[in-house]
Amino acid sequence: MRFEGTKDYVASQDLKVAVNAAVTLERPLLVKGEPGTGKTELALQVADALGLRMIEWNVKSTTRAQQGLYEYDAVSRLRDSQLGEERVHDVKNYIKKGKLWEAFEADEKVVLLIDEIDKADIEFPNDLLQELDKMAFHVYETGETIQAKHRPIIIITSNNEKELPDAFLRRCFFHYIRFPDAETMKQIVEVHHPGIKQDLLATALTQFYEIRDTQGLKKKPSTSEVIDWLKLLLAEDLSAEDLARDGVNALPRLHGALLKNEQDVHLFERLAFMARRQR
Repeated sequence: MRFEGTKDYVASQDLKVAVNAAVTLERPLLVKGEPGTGKTELALQVADALGLRMIEWNVKSTTRAQQGLYEYDAVSRLRDSQLGEERVHDVKNYIKKGKLWEAFEADEKVVLLIDEIDKADIEFPNDLLQELDKMAFHVYETGETIQAKHRPIIIITSNNEKELPDAFLRRCFFHYIRFPDAETMKQIVEVHHPGIKQDLLATALTQFYEIRDTQGLKKKPSTSEVIDWLKLLLAEDLSAEDLARDGVNALPRLHGALLKNEQDVHLFERLAFMARRQR
């Protein structure tokens, strides 16, 4: 069972090595990188390439580790007991299975994505240490132990918003997705926009990387944003010549796809103003 990339996902050699190492070691793969560099998409493509079902756990700031195991609805059981409901006698009727439980009881090997783990409280990763290590957990209300039938391939993503605990990091295989260089980006664009004119692509990517390299930029545009920008350029049937900029207007065409806050828009407006004054 080896991941060699897919026709819809350009994976570097280092990334393919990381995925296969995590599968071999049977350890979670922790993937970090800038937002929009394809971390979540990686899990989808690994599942597709290996012919496995994917279970997705989207972590939020309010998510607790226990929710990944199960949740016990004591309030509903109390209400049903007051109403004399028959179902109250079986505690299993009030237990909601979490994504880890779903992955553990699957009859086949699955890919489990724990997406954006750094959004949750700092204790969240620590609270999952034993479960991810032993691939089992105890359900106190029923007295049963849930053991993974098949060890899932676990992919955990992080946008690096918080430092993760050392004990958690020791249990993972780590990979950082570097931002693609121009040649790799061309391959990625070709997947999403096959047959795009090379002169338009070259001009657009030159502008894109110039924007990313601009000093003082608050949010650098990502891979997903350049894909969207090129989609708009193609929809408007713009040519490489249409993208030409001068000192009068430093903002790129359809810049709303690339610049996502007013500070960065003002930055390019100031650069244009300074260029005009120097003429």
